[in-house]
This record gives sequence, structure tokens and C-alpha cells, in this order.
Amino acid sequence: MQKNIIVLIGGPGTGKSSILNQLIDKGFCCYPEISREITLEAKKNGIDQLFLADPLLFSRLLLEGRQKQYEGALQEPHSNVFIDRGVPDILAYMHFINQDYPENFTTACEECKYTKIFMLSPWEEIYKIDDARYETYTEAEKVHQCIVDAYRSFGYDPIEVPQDSVENRVDFILNALEDIL
Repeated sequence: MQKNIIVLIGGPGTGKSSILNQLIDKGFCCYPEISREITLEAKKNGIDQLFLADPLLFSRLLLEGRQKQYEGALQEPHSNVFIDRGVPDILAYMHFINQDYPENFTTACEECKYTKIFMLSPWEEIYKIDDARYETYTEAEKVHQCIVDAYRSFGYDPIEVPQDSVENRVDFILNALEDIL
């Protein structure tokens, strides 16, 4: 059985989680964004924004979690697995803050290969700051460009999902995947 690992990318607040939830409702195997878990766990330990306090530690924890997600996706009995963000997102955020990172971050991006990448562009009308999202909309736009650049640097050609209702965005993604679903 061919394994298709499909990643949703984009800056913060572009609707990735809403789309993933809709895909779950349709019966697809989906892995959520894990950075929120890391951020909220750090808050329990008194660190308001671990990424801002110690970006390398945060990124190491994120890399470990995303690699586990990738390995888990490979072991799934489902032939198609959707993931909210992939390993190259980590490098994108490090580039966004001009932070150096160890070579194993790049190696992980080369080893975790995804089938298709769907990109959600910044959309000011739906953007909200919350407990785990601290970026202004302008910063979110810059993060988005870093993410797109990171994926392209590893040879991906992200498919842009139009700004539309969640249902129409999900339909767009599923229609674009007709050849592998």
C-alpha cells in the first residue's frame, strides 16, 4: 500500500486546524499541530512563550514531536494521512527569528518526505491572536513567506488553497488529491 502523507502549511491563523477538523469529520486520518501542546505545557511550568524564551529548546521539542508524527503516519493502517505542519516549518520559524540551528534539523527535513503540500495563505479576516499564537498579522505574513521558502528549498511545490469556506477549502484539497485518494 502506498503511503501518502499530506501536509497543510501556512502562517499562523490561516485555517489549517479548521480544515484538519473537517477532514477528521469526513473520516480521514489526521495529526494535529503539536506546537500548541509544547507552548501550553511550558505555560504550566511558568514560561509564557517558550519559543520566545528559548527558541532552540522549543524547536528541538518540536522536531522530536514532528518526527514522531511522521513515523506514526508511516505506521498508520490508512493510506492517506493529513498533518498540520511538517518538519520544514521548524526551519522556517528559525529563519524568521534569524536563529541558527544544528545540522540535524536540515537532515530531518531531508528524511521526512511528504507526498503533497497544501498552502494556506495569510487571511486577515480570520486571523486571531490566542493563548498560543502571539504573532501580529504582519508577523504572520512574514512567517508564512519563511514557511513557503523552507518547503521550496526542499523541492516541494505547495498547492495554494483558495480563501473560501472551510467546506470549500476541504473540497478543493480532496479534489486535488483525486489521483491518490
